[in-house]
Amino acid sequence: MAIIALEGMHFFAYHGYYDEEQILGNEFVLDVLVDVNIMMAARTDDLYAGFDPEDKRPTTANYETIYLICKMEMKEPARLLETLVDRIAESIEDHFDNVKGVLVRLRKLHPPLGGRVDSSWLLTTRGGMDASYAQLFKAMF
Repeated sequence: MAIIALEGMHFFAYHGYYDEEQILGNEFVLDVLVDVNIMMAARTDDLYAGFDPEDKRPTTANYETIYLICKMEMKEPARLLETLVDRIAESIEDHFDNVKGVLVRLRKLHPPLGGRVDSSWLLTTRGGMDASYAQLFKAMF
């Protein structure tokens, strides 16, 4: 098993409970950790491999694909960050057969709260991941 991480993905998006947030938008920073079986990737040194040439399955969780999944989900507005992080985690789990768990943290920069706040954030985990994995990347948190 291995952890594949994408840290500090920046997106401008239209998420928020209030109508104004969905109109004006805000900047978000997304961090994703994926617990994945990399045994086949390490053995073959290939992103896709299979016993049958027609059956090319991913040997790992390609971080380019993870990024594109996150980008796609960030484009779809949500009122609650809880909805959005759950959607991202579920999409990553659904896309890859060899993912054992996912951790997603989403930060909303300078949330409109009437005072200076650097960010608000939400973290969710699925599968074999739990919040203790976040300590691997203290800089993330």
